[in-house]
Amino acid sequence: MTSPADWGLPLGAPAPGASFSDLLESLGLSPRWDVPDSPVRDLGAPEATTVLASRYRDGVVIGGDRQATEGHLIAHRRMRKVYPSDRMSAVAVAGTAGLALEMVRLFCVELEHYEKIEGAMLSLEGKANFLSRLVRSQLPLAFQGLAVVPLFAGYDPGTEHGRVYTFDVVGGRYEEHDYGAAGSGAVQARAYLRTAWEAGMTEADAVEKVMAALVAAADVDVATGGPDLRRGILPNLVVIDADGVREVSEEYLEEVARSSLGGNR
Repeated sequence: MTSPADWGLPLGAPAPGASFSDLLESLGLSPRWDVPDSPVRDLGAPEATTVLASRYRDGVVIGGDRQATEGHLIAHRRMRKVYPSDRMSAVAVAGTAGLALEMVRLFCVELEHYEKIEGAMLSLEGKANFLSRLVRSQLPLAFQGLAVVPLFAGYDPGTEHGRVYTFDVVGGRYEEHDYGAAGSGAVQARAYLRTAWEAGMTEADAVEKVMAALVAAADVDVATGGPDLRRGILPNLVVIDADGVREVSEEYLEEVARSSLGGNR
């Protein structure tokens, strides 16, 4: 049995379990935030914008635009917002870009650490709960205007279905039945999927509808960057099914984007 001394902890301290964050905290290495008394203004931190996910017959598609904004300016045109978190799930981020990327890295490390310690993959529900905990830990920064709101999706081998989870800024976790979205263009993306989503969709159908929803969001929300065929900038989409996580190829995305842009004009 592991004792605190095995981890280099003071005698009487509890031995950390499968949580990497708890291990850092027990060693006094967890991040410390110096939160100002008044809300942060004019900090110039880039903001990630629209991400969304849709279930289909065999799994789930999760994607996001590539644009990050800084006030009324475009800070980055090729930001990646969707990341595989392990073999069977992926996370997408909207909000303060730097904090969002750090949260993704920590989340991926947490899942890897748990699997190494426990010898088994954390359940999809457990992953969503842990991500909710990470969002809640950022609450002091959210009160200062530096919020991160992720979107989580994965394939559940137990139910043999894809599942989508949305979050709020205080760490609330909500499972969506069909689709979900986050970010500045989320309202427009959800409005499109509300009319376009169909039960029993194929993977190709889901990819096309997610792309079209991003195009619809970019058509209304100036912070959302739609496909830019001239520059070769395309949203990044990830498919998750019983075979695991895989990226949708740029060649296929370009074909789907061209069709979506043509139908949107």
